[in-house]
Amino acid sequence: MTAVESWPSPFLKKTFFSVIKIVADLRLAIILLLLIALLSVSGTVIEQGESQSFYQQNYPESPALFGFLTWKVILLVGLNHVYSTAWFLSILVLFAMSLTACTFTRQIPALKATQTWSYYRQPRQFQKLAFSTQITDSKIEPLNQFLEKNGYKTHQDQNSFYAHKGILGKVGPIIVHIGMLVTIAGAIVGTLTGFVAQEMIPSGSTFQVKNVFKSGAFSASHLPQDWSVKVNRFWIDYSPNGNINQFYSDLSVVDEQGQELDRKTIRVNEPLRHKGVTFYQTNWGISGVKIQLNNSPVFQLPMAPLKLENKAELWGTWIPTKTDLSEGISLIAKDLQGTVVIYDGEGRLVSAMREGMILPFNGVNVKLIELVGSTGLQIKADPGVPLVYLGFALLMGGVVMSYLSYSQIWALQEGDFIYIGGKTNRSQVAFEREFLELLEQGK
Repeated sequence: MTAVESWPSPFLKKTFFSVIKIVADLRLAIILLLLIALLSVSGTVIEQGESQSFYQQNYPESPALFGFLTWKVILLVGLNHVYSTAWFLSILVLFAMSLTACTFTRQIPALKATQTWSYYRQPRQFQKLAFSTQITDSKIEPLNQFLEKNGYKTHQDQNSFYAHKGILGKVGPIIVHIGMLVTIAGAIVGTLTGFVAQEMIPSGSTFQVKNVFKSGAFSASHLPQDWSVKVNRFWIDYSPNGNINQFYSDLSVVDEQGQELDRKTIRVNEPLRHKGVTFYQTNWGISGVKIQLNNSPVFQLPMAPLKLENKAELWGTWIPTKTDLSEGISLIAKDLQGTVVIYDGEGRLVSAMREGMILPFNGVNVKLIELVGSTGLQIKADPGVPLVYLGFALLMGGVVMSYLSYSQIWALQEGDFIYIGGKTNRSQVAFEREFLELLEQGK
């Protein structure tokens, strides 16, 4: 059965090729590309992944931004998560289909055309070429040698001659299309299978990734299941004036038996990567304080962040000084440098303490052992990143290849005359110069 006979009906065949023609239209591809660019700009300008209250505050209904853009419109259309909406992914898929159709209907046939050439047997055939002339008292052999020296692939059949070079210039557009398709595939894979999580983990604790706030439809398979992360230690380097220079987290990846699989000390812009999951250092806090009362065992009390109008960061806790919890002191800290401030039950300042100091209060010796820091981690997995990198590499390589000129030269010897002609798809001036040098060789 032939390919034509395999079609269910002539109508379906005609419809199929009509759709292919529409999808492969360059104008459609340009419109889709501009639309993708416009939507990407909106995803950059409008904050992504924020809470509803954030959009209500920043995009009120009156006055509406540009007269129509309100928080309701943003949430309804999905402009708060542009890149993961069904309509944005559909546009990417349609653009990919347009590129694929264009590749098979235009670029590949253009490449095949470079392999189907014929010798010119009649002088009149040279008249249609962009560059053509005739010379006398010459031979084809010197022309052949000159062209081979300049990178041409030559063919000769009796008194006819053909040469061409720059076939990579025809391959370049195909590589560009493949690169764009791979990049689009990477973006879609990343959107559907990636996730972003945030964790605030006390120093010395072990955790699994749970607090996921952004995920794709198929991201569950990429969440760590058989390994965890232990925060061996968290610390901050301070400058002499008390400002933070850098904060660090010593992390270990451990299996279900607690065996260490990987370890790295991370800091800002230097993350830990393990099995496609990346752990970034993004924040810090004070999770607790270790205290000893008289000769009691050392125990750890949690510390909570305190909300202040000037947005200053403070952490506080309450330490009981009586067994019935009827009295106690408040402990306030602003950093991990080891200094805290103590207030009594009436809110009066009692004293300042450093780690290792003892404060007598209500007949109890309160010893400050240590402030326990917590590390803020942002955890990301994007399986589409390798595809995106590969796509960009192909795209850049294809663009460079596309700048190569595809040049063709024919020659025909009839008696004492040699008819020479040629054409190129770009770099006309350089080709004209090369063509003139070729004529000099024939004289």
